[in-house]
Amino acid sequence: MAAEFTILGAGVAGLAMATELTARGAKVQMIDPAGAPGDHACSWWAGGMLAPECEGALTEPAIVHHGRAAADWWEGHGAQVIRNGTLVVALGRDTSELRMFQRRVPAAEGLDASQIADLEPDLEGRFRQGRYLRNEAHLDPRETLAHLHSQLSQSGTVMRSDASVEGTLIDCRGLTARTELPDLRGVKGEMVVVRCPDVTLTRPVRLLHPRFPLYIVPRAGSVFMLGATQIESGERGRATVRSVMELLNAAYALHPAFGEAELLEIGVDARPAFPDNQPRIRRTADRIYANGLFRHGFLLAPTLARMTTKLLLDGQDPEDWYEDHR
Repeated sequence: MAAEFTILGAGVAGLAMATELTARGAKVQMIDPAGAPGDHACSWWAGGMLAPECEGALTEPAIVHHGRAAADWWEGHGAQVIRNGTLVVALGRDTSELRMFQRRVPAAEGLDASQIADLEPDLEGRFRQGRYLRNEAHLDPRETLAHLHSQLSQSGTVMRSDASVEGTLIDCRGLTARTELPDLRGVKGEMVVVRCPDVTLTRPVRLLHPRFPLYIVPRAGSVFMLGATQIESGERGRATVRSVMELLNAAYALHPAFGEAELLEIGVDARPAFPDNQPRIRRTADRIYANGLFRHGFLLAPTLARMTTKLLLDGQDPEDWYEDHR
């Protein structure tokens, strides 16, 4: 008889968990009061960058190590992954940020102005130097969430807004679980979505700045996601004027045509994070908690799901997130 599991939460962590379990032949039902993926979920507002090396500038080596498997996992489960790398640039007055980035991310390739223009012609003449991570990728979070949800439904996974628990309970509710996980906190992120037909970018671009770093991720139809702030707060429903201005000003600094962009959305949510900003798998008397993806939802959800599945189906203890992966 197939092992049975109930997953609470249908965000990126829950959907990846269900995908990994069903691939191993388990019977899964998902419970989420809000239903299918939508703007109620933190992962709806994600950038969708699969950029582990870039994250290494600010985070632990374990995040880089586990994140390197993400693009293959998503592609293997039918998501449209765009493998154009990540371009990192800085304004002339902020070139020291590039040097610091290079020290922290030795895999980055140095670029001069002509090489930047070769990668992104619309940035020609705007930056004297940059860095390039050619093995990184990105995806559209909303399309990917919808794809996994549909794929699971078609394969027999039961999606419910409320139900009794069947089998082992896996809690992937993100910040909603903080009443049971006292060391889980919220980290607020704000983002802006614009349409700008006058700019073409083929890969995520990070604009380094000592106070207002920006990443801009291209999506279909001349749409761009601008993100993201990182504020120590569990507030989930209020974007601030200051943050939105900072994002828009940084986009304008990247290319002045963004000053004429159409403003489509302003989004905000709080990401679930433990004190060291690394995920946890915890077993209690009545459930397994898989949580704490922080700002690395699409980057680390596959590994979190794989580790949890191995624990539940094979009795294999999760790999230590804190191993020295340098």
